[in-house]
Amino acid sequence: ADFVMAVLPVWPQCACLRRRPPDLPPGEGLRRIRRAQTLAQTGRRRDVEQAEDFRQETRALHGLVASLAPGTCDEPTQFKGWTIADVIRHLHFWNRMAHFQLSDPDALTAHLKQMAKRAIPMRAYEAEQLGHLAPADLVAEWAGFAETAADLFAAADPRARLRWAGPDMSARSSITARLMETWAHGQEVYDHAGVVRKNHDRVGNIVTLGVNTFGWTYAARGEKPPGPMPYLVLTAPSGGIWTHGEPSQTERIEGLAEDFCQVVTQTRNIADTTLKVTGPVATDWMSKAQCFAGAPNPPPAAGTRFTRKAGAP
Repeated sequence: ADFVMAVLPVWPQCACLRRRPPDLPPGEGLRRIRRAQTLAQTGRRRDVEQAEDFRQETRALHGLVASLAPGTCDEPTQFKGWTIADVIRHLHFWNRMAHFQLSDPDALTAHLKQMAKRAIPMRAYEAEQLGHLAPADLVAEWAGFAETAADLFAAADPRARLRWAGPDMSARSSITARLMETWAHGQEVYDHAGVVRKNHDRVGNIVTLGVNTFGWTYAARGEKPPGPMPYLVLTAPSGGIWTHGEPSQTERIEGLAEDFCQVVTQTRNIADTTLKVTGPVATDWMSKAQCFAGAPNPPPAAGTRFTRKAGAP
């Protein structure tokens, strides 16, 4: 699936509970408590943490890629036959485009116009721009540049409107999309390497993205949702419980937050997760959930995306 066009709805405001300063306006203490409760209950992160979450997810993936045996980057993964080098090239190219959103919007526009004018496939254009880099150099450049991008977005106004291939998006939405894509495309790398990823609570960003795109899953297919969004009761990697939606016993999805993330990013078929799905709306949504923009994409067929056994061909 093509994640780079992801456009997120406005991100909810969340902040950690802080000690009340002497000049705190009346009522602000209660508002901060409520925001802190939202963070604990849903996994929604503070604005400034999304750039850091992107950084940490990239570092984790880089640690894995850097440990692979020489030649592994040229091997095809379970994701449409992309090699690991294809994955890193794709992530690096669009990290650069996201950086241009803040540092040089005209350069971003020039790249997008070139792709449109020449009607060149995305991967072919990425190869034109970065194909001269040997796998080891590509991996090093990707990892280093991601740190620069994280620094830039951490200092940005999270509500700043930025140019993109589709509608303008906020800086917060842009770096969250980079986190989501890094996590999602990272899955095929972990799977190919035979490594079960250790997730962290930063996946709460992807959970929220999945929730916010419930309606988009249907709009992309020219359909209307068959009912309200089901109730989510998800277990965070840290063991906490995240909930979204209106409580319901007849329409609900329960299980691991990372499993939900795998379904909405289409890195797993619902049948290959441990999620408990109750109700026709929940069942329908999980059969085609799509948290990224672009044309409607079907999920991978059951049994086709999995963590390989170490040493398996």
